[in-house]
Amino acid sequence: MAMAMTTGETVPLSGTRPEGARDEREAAAHVREMFGQIAPRYDFLNHLLSLSLDHVWRRRTARRFAHILRRPEARAIDVCCGTGDLAFALARERKRALRASGETATAIPVIGSDFVEPMLERARDKARSAGHRAVFAAADALRLPFADASADLVTTAFGFRNLANYESGLREIARVLRPGGEVGILEFTEPGAGPLAAVFRFYFRRVLPLVGGAISGNREAYRYLPGSVAKFPSSAELARLMERCGFSDVRVSRWNFGSVALHTATRH
Repeated sequence: MAMAMTTGETVPLSGTRPEGARDEREAAAHVREMFGQIAPRYDFLNHLLSLSLDHVWRRRTARRFAHILRRPEARAIDVCCGTGDLAFALARERKRALRASGETATAIPVIGSDFVEPMLERARDKARSAGHRAVFAAADALRLPFADASADLVTTAFGFRNLANYESGLREIARVLRPGGEVGILEFTEPGAGPLAAVFRFYFRRVLPLVGGAISGNREAYRYLPGSVAKFPSSAELARLMERCGFSDVRVSRWNFGSVALHTATRH
């Protein structure tokens, strides 16, 4: 299901606030430490707890941008990349799109960035073992080390929600994108109404923290997940914030009983 979003009232500046974090600096430090601790079991738990649907969501996201990826010179950056799964999905889609278009030029690699080094270590290991055309760099999404107007596509999967300031993150993405460039934000969101949505909500809030905490050894991280989703802006609120930060033609696709949303938009 996809829909266009229209402008409306503004939303306040906000970002994630893990328990005990008093400001943006402490929030970012808390997130970095927490995800560094769960990095060894992160991929396993992502696939287990989503019943491997996370692969499907990332593949759909990558295909949404095939029109950009089929251009060998187009620069794609995946921020808050974690262990690299969306960057790899973009690289695979780029390879498929180039083959389908008959393009023979060598495409520049997809770039993944994150500020959690243990996550990046796993991303680099996966890239080496699978031969993916993706490279990874340590970077804070609120202070990206990329030049103004240097990217054609910026994506993020399940990481934007963890930024200490959502508006600052969107403005940084807009800075890096060329005019006409596109953004894709794949995130968990509160599911809609109906019995299946209610079942998923129970699973997400009650079962997932128990299983994730037990396997990862970090119960706090998997209590943080549903709490951060509950506090994250709604699709309409995020769309309005994106428009305020320099984006137009904001569209939202919702999957999995409305619990996963892909926001896409174009840089002015």
